[in-house]
Amino acid sequence: MLELLSPAGGPESVTAAVQSGADAIYLGYGDYNARRNAKNFSQRELAAAVSYCHLRGVKVYLTLNTLLTDRELAGASEVAAQAVSTGVDAILAQDLGVVRMLHQTVPEVPVHGSTQLTIHSLDGVLRCAELGMSRVVLSRELDREAIAAICTRSPIEIEVFAHGALCMSYSGQCYFSAVIGGRSGNRGMCAQPCRLRYGWGKQADSALLSLKDLSLAGHLRDLDEMGVTCIKLEGRMKRPEYVAVVTGIYARAIREGRGPTAEEQTQLEAAFSRQGFTDGYYERKKGPEMFGVRGETAEPRELFARTRADYSGREHPRVPVLFSAVLHAGSPARVTAEDGSGRQAVAEGPLPEPARNRALTAGEVKKQLGKTGGTPYLCREVRVNLESGLALPLSALNALRRQALNGLSELRTAMSARVINPYRPGAPLKNRREIPALTVSLSEIKQLSDRLLDLSPALVYLPLGEAVAHPEAVRNILERKIQVGVTLPRICWDRERKELARDLESVRALGVRDALIGTLDLIAPAQRAGFTLRGDYGLGVYNSESLLAYQAMGFVSATASFELKLAQIRDLSKPMDVEFLAYGRLPLMITENCIIKNHTGSCRCQLENSLVDRLGEHFPVRKAPGCRNEILNAKTLFLADKQNGWQNTGLWAARLFFTTESAAACVQVMERYLGRGDYVPENYTRGLYYRGVE
Repeated sequence: MLELLSPAGGPESVTAAVQSGADAIYLGYGDYNARRNAKNFSQRELAAAVSYCHLRGVKVYLTLNTLLTDRELAGASEVAAQAVSTGVDAILAQDLGVVRMLHQTVPEVPVHGSTQLTIHSLDGVLRCAELGMSRVVLSRELDREAIAAICTRSPIEIEVFAHGALCMSYSGQCYFSAVIGGRSGNRGMCAQPCRLRYGWGKQADSALLSLKDLSLAGHLRDLDEMGVTCIKLEGRMKRPEYVAVVTGIYARAIREGRGPTAEEQTQLEAAFSRQGFTDGYYERKKGPEMFGVRGETAEPRELFARTRADYSGREHPRVPVLFSAVLHAGSPARVTAEDGSGRQAVAEGPLPEPARNRALTAGEVKKQLGKTGGTPYLCREVRVNLESGLALPLSALNALRRQALNGLSELRTAMSARVINPYRPGAPLKNRREIPALTVSLSEIKQLSDRLLDLSPALVYLPLGEAVAHPEAVRNILERKIQVGVTLPRICWDRERKELARDLESVRALGVRDALIGTLDLIAPAQRAGFTLRGDYGLGVYNSESLLAYQAMGFVSATASFELKLAQIRDLSKPMDVEFLAYGRLPLMITENCIIKNHTGSCRCQLENSLVDRLGEHFPVRKAPGCRNEILNAKTLFLADKQNGWQNTGLWAARLFFTTESAAACVQVMERYLGRGDYVPENYTRGLYYRGVE
């Protein structure tokens, strides 16, 4: 049966989730989780929550699922150690540096791969398994067929989101909030710019990036049958009553093997919705009908009051217990309570006495021991071994029942000893002293020119599709003794892999040997095709431990996250070559929904498209492989006049990230970075390299 995983943004939500039928909860503790604005838990509250949950057979998962700097890893290791000492059952992580730290410090605790890892294929799941994860949360964009195919061959558990807010961008690949507001979604501080209004002309008059909330309540049987282990409910920022309503409806639906009733659907919408719900990704029905906003709706006070009274006013027994009673003359009365996991607690009481008037019956014993109301226990069976002709006060039986259940509760909440090691970061490595080389990445082949190649970039990255379509351009670069790499799509589902393999084979035959990779999913295809691995910004390299992780996987270079400050990049211990984005329109989102087609009703990716926000800024929207969209920043990152700031950071290369530029502009930019000319973009930014992010 599906595990139902519910959110707990605070202690009351723990009660709400558990009493409403959750099998597991996930919560944040400390400052290193993807909902840092939630109430989260103190150490005492965490210990109480774990004890409360374990008593009732509910698991507790800790979220440690943000990107962390080197200086934060030590603090995160302490958080993990404290959480493990309280008995948490697993830890959810995004940052591969954090995963390495967890394997070192708390090696016995299961690690679950967060949806922030952007895992959307079998290869991605297999990579997570190789990295020691026992479960992975798939990207929310996957459809029924894709999920089923992954489940069929996955060696680890698969978890999917089933209800709650949908991000417009693939999780882990969104930089919108960070770049425009300094609040990083990858650091748990997303300001939700996707919920603002945008337009295609001069006025921001539509909710073009605001998706309705997800609901897969009608597909639970499908998910169970295809092999999904766990369904996850979003909502750590929402109130406990919401958690209780949604958890209760999903728990009943799973238990009874059905979808929501009409009344339950109404309750889900009343609890929270954005003009209804969507299952568009799951059903492979993308389009404008997936979008909605949160209207001015009244709080469902009656529903919430009734729900609150239900989860806070009484215990919903959920732990089956077997009682065994032995009452013989000359021996103390004995009652044993046993749970479904084989734990047994024994209670002994007074000696039964010969009956003077009426002897005790087995039925009376069963009746008294079965009175488990007000406790987490549900009496499944009572076995009685009663010698005839004996008497024992019913109060004594009640006391034996309470004593046995108390003993069983102690066993259920007892914590087994786990190994906890101190965190020991690797010895720092000396930085390069050479001035970083210049690499260039192009989005279209028309940006390539002989003038650009005459400037001798150290490496030219071409989109894989462009390299396949223009082999003569690849040959021209190679003939000039300039290294060529192909940029792989950040998103590439399993059904797109045959074409990917053919394209990789084609460009390798041309002499290309380097592949720039932005997610874990694309490592295996590149390796199978014999390419040298280079890491792109989508991998989220934020600390030295993550560099070691990618080096162990065979990467020869990586791109530092552009959410880091230059000082943080300088302080990275670099076991391999590291480059950074030094110029260009930073990528803000990659979306499965084609917002261009949603607007025009047809494919118009070949034309110039841009969103305008409420401040009048224009964000270019361009086609990404697979009929996806990529939204770029309105301003251009420009650091040519700040070379003293980045040339001493120990980097191998500075990348000029060309997107909307003409061929002539690409030349002007590179000349300026080489110290020639006076080119300056009209509307530029220093990015996050000086101001950093929250």
